[in-house]
Amino acid sequence: MKITAEKVVSEALELPPTLRAFVAEKLIESLDAPKSPRLSGKWKREIRRRCAQMDRGSVRLLDANTVFAKARVAIA
Repeated sequence: MKITAEKVVSEALELPPTLRAFVAEKLIESLDAPKSPRLSGKWKREIRRRCAQMDRGSVRLLDANTVFAKARVAIA
């Protein structure tokens, strides 16, 4: 079965807005992302663990500027 770009777009447009956004994000990421080595199983588990912590709200997240400012103070 041959799938055309038009068919993919047509079917994607039938998805609910949140799923369309997900598909769009994945397509855009695929254009920007350089080829990188596959993640090991250990890293995948760590990523899932950290994502679950964020979803549960059991960790305090800091923005990058705060983290970098604290790092600069620590090494000064």
